Amino acid sequence: MESVWGLISQCIPYLVSFLALILLLEQISYLKKKRFLPGPKLVFPFIGNAISLVKNPTKFWDMQSSYAKSTPLGVSANYIIGRYILYIYSTDLSHKIFANVRPDAFHLVGHPFGKKLFGEHNLIYMFGKEHKDLRSRIAPNFTPRALQTYTNMQQRIILEHLKSWCRKPGNESFGSIPLRILCRDMNLETSQTVFVGPYISAAARERFNIDYNFFNVGLMKLPIDLPGFAFRNARLAVERLVETLAGCVEESEKKMKNGEEPSCLIDFWMQEHLRELSETSNNPFELTYKEIGGHLFDFLFASQDASTSSLLWAVAFLDSHPEVLERVRKEVTKYWVPESDAVITAEQLREMKYTEAVAREVVRIRAPATMVPHIAGVDFRLTENYVIPKGTTVFPSVFDSSFQGFTEPDRFDPDRFMEERQEDRVYKKYFLAFGAGPHQCVGQRYAINHLMLFIAMFATLINFKRDKTDGCDEIAYVPTIVPKDDCRIFLSQRCSRFPSF
Repeated sequence: MESVWGLISQCIPYLVSFLALILLLEQISYLKKKRFLPGPKLVFPFIGNAISLVKNPTKFWDMQSSYAKSTPLGVSANYIIGRYILYIYSTDLSHKIFANVRPDAFHLVGHPFGKKLFGEHNLIYMFGKEHKDLRSRIAPNFTPRALQTYTNMQQRIILEHLKSWCRKPGNESFGSIPLRILCRDMNLETSQTVFVGPYISAAARERFNIDYNFFNVGLMKLPIDLPGFAFRNARLAVERLVETLAGCVEESEKKMKNGEEPSCLIDFWMQEHLRELSETSNNPFELTYKEIGGHLFDFLFASQDASTSSLLWAVAFLDSHPEVLERVRKEVTKYWVPESDAVITAEQLREMKYTEAVAREVVRIRAPATMVPHIAGVDFRLTENYVIPKGTTVFPSVFDSSFQGFTEPDRFDPDRFMEERQEDRVYKKYFLAFGAGPHQCVGQRYAINHLMLFIAMFATLINFKRDKTDGCDEIAYVPTIVPKDDCRIFLSQRCSRFPSF
């Protein structure tokens, strides 16, 4: 036994030296990739700055933005869980990333460890013709006819939730209520109803909500894929969610084969899919139920938390800008009278130009998904003096772009999107909340419609006031950005009676 311990004690110095060498090589590799870019001079072994990212993501990304703004290049560097990362502040360089999503340049990943969560065969990870073909088949899901079908469902769900909020023990007498979870639950029900409508049972919805919460929590945790860890729970939850959605696809196809009218997004997709199969004899574009279920989950991921973020910031900005709130109320009541018990039609929604301007300004000044991560598939020359090393995770900041170019970009000013000023056209390249290039959000009209409907109904049906506290409007990541206080408000019914539709 003594000889064994003696051998171990003799090996310890060599093991320590070996570990020290590995750590030194890791630091050298980081510094070699970083070169002249601003960023931490030294990083913790292997984990890098992952702990500070998880502990306080707002502070972490603010620091990366500050690093990037400190040089004319507009780029900063860091190191997380064995991965070298770049943060892109420059709008022109962000466009360069978005425009070069292809196998021999950048791969959109949606999340730094997204492939483990979403699976390999996913709309996010597609390129070229395969990606273009799938997007062309998704397009019928967002025609004016389809959007009108969705707006009817959206309004009914928004109305029911607004009624329930007013019944909660949180008003002038009892205290304020936080809106974040309420908005998230409303949006989750909206997404489920709009996307798969009648094909998901009450029990399935309940399990769906639990699994989506597992997924949401896992997004913000370290990517440890072991039993008991949040990331493993998230990955398994996604698999169950996709299976549920795949079953909905199968049921929808049966209904559309019977010639029934579409009542939700998957119906419009299956109707077009069956039409194409009947008209195409050679190599029809085939997808399995599970693959389509996976794409439906993409829609859910893209719309769910981003929409929650925008709704919360809309309430916050309407409260802090009473003149904007008053203009919204006047415009909405010009086209829609709640007491009439009629839904807002697509035509009426299109006439609400100022309400749309408010919605777009909310999305500009608080872009929900602040960054769009990509991975460099090859060494890529970003500028004349800097080449992004293969394997780097690159974060173009759409949030920072929103504060470039526009006149007084720090000011909440919906008029910038009105016809008289047309800043949405003049400064179009800086409005990146829905992305750019081949992977630009295909459902952005749906997203804006949803935000407009919520603003219109919330403003006219509800009296509200923020429960202001120090730092309540600071940004928190959950994973999209929300007010730090979860947007706590006092609210009460404003209209003489709620509409009935």
